[in-house]
Amino acid sequence: QVQLLESGGGLVQAGGSLRLSCAASGSIFSINLLGWYRQAPGKQRELVATITSGGVTNYGDSVKGRFTISGERSKNTVYLQMNSLKPEDTAVYYCRGLNSRGDYWGQGTQVTVSS
Repeated sequence: QVQLLESGGGLVQAGGSLRLSCAASGSIFSINLLGWYRQAPGKQRELVATITSGGVTNYGDSVKGRFTISGERSKNTVYLQMNSLKPEDTAVYYCRGLNSRGDYWGQGTQVTVSS
């Protein structure tokens, strides 16, 4: 089992910044991918950003150029730096981890961007 614990959400004004953290614990060996997804009320969960064990990143179209995903292997932590936030970025942000044994999700952290 892999446990994922998100932190860093909160309320911010449009144009501001937040940094989310996701700390992985448990059977974290051979994690192939860590990433962030989000779900706004009434909408489907969508990709925000992912990073592979080899450092390859992928971003959703709506966040390209504004968000940056990075990993700190020694701490088994992945970060999401979010800049130039917009009200439409308001959502619950979930951390996801993949390895050969399963697909794991955190509980989510709320991000609210006020206009």
